[in-house]
Amino acid sequence: MRTHHRARLLAAAFAALTLAGGITGCSRADRGTQVEQKSQGAAAEVRVGYFPNVTHAPALIGAKNGFFAKELGSTKLTTQTFNAGPEEVNALLGDSLDIAFIGSGPAINAFTKSKGAIQLVSGAVTGGAQLVVKPEITAPEQLTGKNIATPSLANTQDVALKKFIAEKKLLDVKITNLDNPKTFDAFKKGELDGGWLPEPWSSRLVLDAGAKVLLDEKTLWPEGKFPTTVVIVRSEFLQRHPETVTAILKGELAAIDWAKTNPAEAKKVVNGELKALAGSTLSEAVLDRAFSGIELGIDPVASTFGRLAQDSVTAGVVKSAVDLKGFADFGPLNAVLKEQGKPGVDAPGLTK
Repeated sequence: MRTHHRARLLAAAFAALTLAGGITGCSRADRGTQVEQKSQGAAAEVRVGYFPNVTHAPALIGAKNGFFAKELGSTKLTTQTFNAGPEEVNALLGDSLDIAFIGSGPAINAFTKSKGAIQLVSGAVTGGAQLVVKPEITAPEQLTGKNIATPSLANTQDVALKKFIAEKKLLDVKITNLDNPKTFDAFKKGELDGGWLPEPWSSRLVLDAGAKVLLDEKTLWPEGKFPTTVVIVRSEFLQRHPETVTAILKGELAAIDWAKTNPAEAKKVVNGELKALAGSTLSEAVLDRAFSGIELGIDPVASTFGRLAQDSVTAGVVKSAVDLKGFADFGPLNAVLKEQGKPGVDAPGLTK
């Protein structure tokens, strides 16, 4: 069911249970790590989550153009959309979602919260996040006393901004967590001084609201590559239905290959899905700028995750960096890549 309403209800229900102490100590996700599950063949249904964002293009295209459905065969595909990673993590840990296209920060948080019952199985998109601000702000030091937005507390961009502020020793920077559409509106009204945002929202603020780029996050990473969107799965689901996870990965690869071969058509599909899921379309200029800042691909840039975990500490989101051993299982993905004659991906420090 493609509804924000259902996703929000599920997330709220899980949050309430957590506060009551009913899930924190022994969720079904936790139990999945305690007992090794046997494969039960293809699942009757797979529930896949993603965002109505350009940075989730492989999922948008995979669902809309039938790439997932083709590989799934008789398995029913149910999709849900979310506005931010923590909300999607709650759905995963509450067992109302099986597979998630999600930011790298929330992916790590999901692994931590579930005590290892979430696995990273693929990349999806790299790049596509910028710190955009009012034109009069020309240096990081001028962020002092300013109000900067991020999509959600402890999401990928929120961690990146807080780490940047900590490293630059900036004082009195107010951080406001807002859904991306609300950030756009607030910036236009002068209520915000900027935002650390994923595409297409950084492009929307620049082209439609008069912002300028203070920092492209690419400049902070070796070779300009950092994982913006990855694919994670509940370990229990992966153990029980590896064929279904493999089918989703095949569909993702097909969607990415098609998008690279048909870039103009891919933009149209994504724009159409943004209209259907979020109620608005993007101008051609915004679409072009947003797509120019991202790269679609299944490489999760696994070498960056140790630093990403440490960034959460620097940002003050967590007290200590999580041990990421066991976080990744690229067995299904590498099997698909080998079958298609493509090079595999490795996971330094992330496998069991």
